[in-house]
Amino acid sequence: MEAACSPPTAGKFVVVGGGIAGVTCAEQVSKVLEEFDVEEQPSTMLENRFPNIKVIESGVKQLNSKEHGILTEDGNQHIYKKLCLCAGAKPKLICEENPYVLGIRDTDSAQSGFKNESSISPMGDDTFMLMHLSEDKFIGYEIEGCEVIWAIKDKAIGNTFFDAGAAEFLTSKLIAEKPEAKIAQKRTRYTTEGRKNEAETKANAGNIGSALGPDWHEGLDLKGTKEFSHKIHIETMCEVKKIYLQEEFRISKKKSLTFPRDHHNQLVIADKEIWPVYVELTNEKIYGCDFIVSATGVTPNTEPFLCGNNFDVGKDGGLKVDDHMRTSLPDIYAAGDICTASWQPSPVWQQMRLWTQARQMGWYAAKCMAAASVGESTDMDFSFELFAHVTKFFNYKVVLLGKYNAQGLGLDHELILRCTKGQEYIKAVLQNGRMMGAVLIGETDLEETFENLILNQMNLSAYGEDLLDPNIDIEDYFD
Repeated sequence: MEAACSPPTAGKFVVVGGGIAGVTCAEQVSKVLEEFDVEEQPSTMLENRFPNIKVIESGVKQLNSKEHGILTEDGNQHIYKKLCLCAGAKPKLICEENPYVLGIRDTDSAQSGFKNESSISPMGDDTFMLMHLSEDKFIGYEIEGCEVIWAIKDKAIGNTFFDAGAAEFLTSKLIAEKPEAKIAQKRTRYTTEGRKNEAETKANAGNIGSALGPDWHEGLDLKGTKEFSHKIHIETMCEVKKIYLQEEFRISKKKSLTFPRDHHNQLVIADKEIWPVYVELTNEKIYGCDFIVSATGVTPNTEPFLCGNNFDVGKDGGLKVDDHMRTSLPDIYAAGDICTASWQPSPVWQQMRLWTQARQMGWYAAKCMAAASVGESTDMDFSFELFAHVTKFFNYKVVLLGKYNAQGLGLDHELILRCTKGQEYIKAVLQNGRMMGAVLIGETDLEETFENLILNQMNLSAYGEDLLDPNIDIEDYFD
């Protein structure tokens, strides 16, 4: 016999999703609303800070857009006047039911997934490894005492973020010992409070959650069993061909390789150690390891909302939203990884499923919802004028601005570079003499200057290579 359900609850606004987009949306609209619901969000933080927020910890089972109602997995119904979907994305795993394949998407799976292992094999598209798995940190760099095989399908790491020059600049950091001193943080930090094992087990079901954000590793014991900082070997231009469990590999009579110790040693050495799982790559190399980190991208988490609702969906699987974050259905908005921006973007902005954009979209969606509820309109938020992402790779500060990789510019552009080994890497992307994007790695102090140059589209043709001359203080020059 099913337990009796509570009568439907009604809220002026309902926000579904406990990630950065959902929490930001909730925080913003709480200033003007009496009550609304937040799904998949621990109640302590929001309810303590905002007494007018009611938090319901339950997943969404079904959306009935015609009746303006949501049915949650606990059997209760919630009626909304306006709804914002911030349910994020879910990882694409290279193998769905293999116990040794770890998909890291959210803080819960990160906390439960990393144990004291001696060898980790991050496999797949490094875009997810650098952006969605650890958005601002490469997992193999953060984990200590482990031997890491990093398999990427491109010629260099971080293909989505960096060109070959920037990748080479960062790769050199992998062979160096990590410094003990940590760089002071001067921004808002996103961390989690301690949770009990039961909560972690529940959250891991379905492998769906909020993106990790830049501080995902804080509070985690990311140390393996061996007494060294980190050892990383990169296999380029390859993907996973097959995964073997221990008994399957024994029957196959194939041979695995040891962790490469000397890049100059061309001898192929068979690994005599017995491993729980083995990975065969498309370059025919086979490695054994304790577990595999699957890092092959994410898909928008739209499944709970599509059945019975005629949403317009983008090519990437996200819910299409207009320039006011509205979906194709009345009174339903979306923000963060679940949505696909379908407006005509600024020439120097593009959507990327990053925690910074989730925060911006959540804030702007709340603003649009609040305005619409009182019959007003609102202007497009300034954050969508210029793509900007500040993060950290290998302990370097990294700033990405505008069309930082010349996205969509074709061959009609030029690059100006400045590199000081171990200190900074600067790339400016120009088109018709005007700056369209930039990559700044290290403490360059140029982000504000470059941001202004991109926004005001000043003609820089007269400066040529002098634009990045280290002897010229362009920060003061263009102030």
